[in-house]
Amino acid sequence: MAVKIHGFIEGTQSEELMKLLLTLASNWGDVFDTSKLKVVHLSGAMTNVVYRITWPKNGSENEERTVLVRVYGEGSDIFFDREEEIRTFESISSHGHGPRLLGQFAEGRVEEFIHAKTLSAGDLRDPEISALIAAKMREFHNLNMPGSKNALLWPRMRKWVIEASSLCSPEQAKEFQLEILENEIDALEKELSQSDQNVAFCHNDLQYGNIMIEDETKTITLIDYEYASYNPVAYDLANHFCEMAANYHTDTPHVLDYNVYPDLEERRRFVQAYLSSTGQ
Repeated sequence: MAVKIHGFIEGTQSEELMKLLLTLASNWGDVFDTSKLKVVHLSGAMTNVVYRITWPKNGSENEERTVLVRVYGEGSDIFFDREEEIRTFESISSHGHGPRLLGQFAEGRVEEFIHAKTLSAGDLRDPEISALIAAKMREFHNLNMPGSKNALLWPRMRKWVIEASSLCSPEQAKEFQLEILENEIDALEKELSQSDQNVAFCHNDLQYGNIMIEDETKTITLIDYEYASYNPVAYDLANHFCEMAANYHTDTPHVLDYNVYPDLEERRRFVQAYLSSTGQ
């Protein structure tokens, strides 16, 4: 089974993935012929490499079976707990949201393929699409997920600063002002943590590449839950507004253009759609 899938994944990973795909195909009653696998690299993922894999369905030449394979990016585990992400993925799926988890291998997983279009940066500014995103976000926030219900925002940022400090030289730590960052996190937590704050299960990464839409039904699906956790609802909304200032398909994807940050009317319209989506 040491078959390479068109050279995109090799060695032990390839063997594990091929065994997993063979098991899935057998469970579905498909004839799994590796020579007929089609592999397409999908752009847009930030921390992983994602592929669409298809093969003939039930031996048919006219129908195809399609799955999504996600290969984890090197070093991405620094930012989140991969085991916790998988538990979150499965729990969200059990609530009827997002794709189903079909299987795992050492460096990635196989997911149900969602037949929908990934949004572009410009789509976030479309009033109709924006209202649909707001309603879906409200649904997401209403999920009752297992585990701690405490906001993860502050300890997560402190952990990232510690990780950055361990990877930086003293000169780099000074250049990036990591010591000041620690103080800023403390000040922000003190200023922004209120007793009446609404904490709910948040996506925490609602950039356009993590939002899909089915054109005919106008159904929104949120994907990629690597950063999902309980957090202040206001943080998830504010983060989504910041994502409107991002374009990850440029030479400087990490630089946000706050000249295109949503104005007061756009933000008001989004929040109104969010609040009114449950009939209130």
